[in-house]
Amino acid sequence: MGSPGDPPEGTSEGVPGGGEEEYRSVVFDESFVRAARLQEFSAQERIGDHTPAVRRRPPMRRGLSRQALVLVVLIAVAFGTAIYMGVRHPYQTPAAKRPEPLRMTVIPLAPQNRVPGSADVEALYAHSPADQFRIGADGITLPASRRTAHFSDSQIITALTTAKDYLVESALDPDVLTGGASRPVRILLDPQQLDQFDQSFRSPAADGRHAPTGWLVRFDPARTELADTKVRVQGTLTAAETDSDTLEVSADHTFVYALRPSGADEKAEASLFTVRRELHFRFDRDDLRMHQAELLVSYVQAGPLACAEDAANQLRPLLAGETARAGGPAGTDPFATGSATALCGSLAAGAQPRL
Repeated sequence: MGSPGDPPEGTSEGVPGGGEEEYRSVVFDESFVRAARLQEFSAQERIGDHTPAVRRRPPMRRGLSRQALVLVVLIAVAFGTAIYMGVRHPYQTPAAKRPEPLRMTVIPLAPQNRVPGSADVEALYAHSPADQFRIGADGITLPASRRTAHFSDSQIITALTTAKDYLVESALDPDVLTGGASRPVRILLDPQQLDQFDQSFRSPAADGRHAPTGWLVRFDPARTELADTKVRVQGTLTAAETDSDTLEVSADHTFVYALRPSGADEKAEASLFTVRRELHFRFDRDDLRMHQAELLVSYVQAGPLACAEDAANQLRPLLAGETARAGGPAGTDPFATGSATALCGSLAAGAQPRL
């Protein structure tokens, strides 16, 4: 005879405790019931017009766990600290040095005798000290580069290459030499020097600050034209680290040009004109990245020129057969503190072709 809790027909055969025994391990606690998506209507609710026996419950909103909330707070604090230290940290990057104004000196070299000339340009070069010079950019050679304490090999090469590019554009570009262009030189300068550069061409002055011929080589096109575009060049480039953020490059080159009078026949006599340029460049890390340079010093000697000629704006060479006019350089007012002292040199006889 079964127990009072057994069904009238008895337990299922072969199963201890019948079908109830199968579900005794399943516990429907309160959290399980609350999480159920379906909920049975109560008896009172079923009296109404509800057709279905159950209803769907809205999804249960779960909040962040305590560990997740702590993690979010820690990330927010770390992010805020990083921003604060980035703005207020005590090791601020040193401010970049403001480029100094270019200091320039242009010295005319007057010939001692008549300027030699020849219709054969190659003969002129063959009988001058420029006979062994290289042609064009090939004469501006880069030295072997070595890294410094704070600059890599590639940075040294970048500084030297930028200086060479400046020399090529400012002393070998035919458009620049004939006074028709200045932009190829301008784009290689540090932006903070552009005002001085532009003022030099807008209002040329022999004041040691605003002479176009201090920035580049250009001839008066009304007087002179190139007899040969193959300019002879010889010189040196050197690079040195001045501090942890600055490189300086020194350039010392001699350029020799073959010139003839403007509009003259190709068979007209040509003469040689020599320009010695000593330029000092400075590069900070921004200049290296932008392929630009700060030009600090420009020291130029050029001849044959007449001392009385104004060489600040354009060079007006003495051509084949001409001699320097009597008289010294233009007058200098020692009370005008804003003006540079006029200088003029003598072009040695050995610097001219011996024909």
